[in-house]
Amino acid sequence: MRRIVLDAETTGVGPAGGHRVIEIGAVEMVDRRLSGEHFHSYLNPQRDIADGALEVHGITREFLLDKPVFADVSADFLKFIRG
Repeated sequence: MRRIVLDAETTGVGPAGGHRVIEIGAVEMVDRRLSGEHFHSYLNPQRDIADGALEVHGITREFLLDKPVFADVSADFLKFIRG
């Protein structure tokens, strides 16, 4: 059985506050074993990062300025998790 294990970092808590994903990582497991397939991307949120979130992950807005926005990687991400 194929499974995807996903982790993400965000600019803060809750999309209602306009917060966005800034890092997304995923690994594929087949029959409970890592397959070696993975997906990773940092994302430019085009907004500030809440102090509390910065304390958790340490990813700064300055670091993300030259990274793609989610729309630029979404097709690759959806292809990776498909199925």
